[in-house]
Amino acid sequence: MIRELKLSDGTIIYELQIKNVKNINLRIKPNGNIYVSANATVDMDKIDSFILSKEKFVLGALKKFEELKKYESATKEYVDGETFLMFGHEMRLKVRTSSKRYIECDESYIYLYVKEGDSTEIKQKSINKWLKSECRKTISLICEAVYPKFKKYGIEFPEIKYRNMISRWGSCQPKKGVLTFNYALINAPISCVEYVVVHEFAHFLVANHSRKFYEQLSVFLPDWQERRERLKKIVPNEV
Repeated sequence: MIRELKLSDGTIIYELQIKNVKNINLRIKPNGNIYVSANATVDMDKIDSFILSKEKFVLGALKKFEELKKYESATKEYVDGETFLMFGHEMRLKVRTSSKRYIECDESYIYLYVKEGDSTEIKQKSINKWLKSECRKTISLICEAVYPKFKKYGIEFPEIKYRNMISRWGSCQPKKGVLTFNYALINAPISCVEYVVVHEFAHFLVANHSRKFYEQLSVFLPDWQERRERLKKIVPNEV
């Protein structure tokens, strides 16, 4: 069911899906489509009121995805001089011809070694594979550095997974002992990545986002709010 709702700053159109769920759920896709799921027993006024209460989040998400589209529209050709974000730093690309494909980097440059005649697609795959590898290495090191703070609570070192995620920087499955991190964290400053790692580790102690959770988070990371605000300004770019 497609519905239209007037907000204080414009109008949105969303698709209402009737499901066997306890709560009203709101999802916003990167293409700007808005989906709301609710139980058949919930009346329309309550659903609209719920969305109105989330107006700031909805408009913010739509703006972020619009910015992401603009960012992605600048198609890279994988040639000298193009820039890539690595943990908050702009790295310039230098392409070199070699007998084998590999990548190196220093503080300012990414050196992409390719074979003669390699296509843009091959270069793209090489860069993306390397960025994912660098993301995993860095986050793994941060997890190892953070873990001792939680070990004393009887928490075992979790299984660390990585994938591209649409609306989350990370997730925690306390019962399974699994933490999952978004590859897009490669775009974020290290201080923000540390915030995400500590945030997810803290969910082993408090599984929800209650006041108790944030009190616990403040013990491990007193400046978490400042780091979170910095993270909100990052437009994730999938790799």
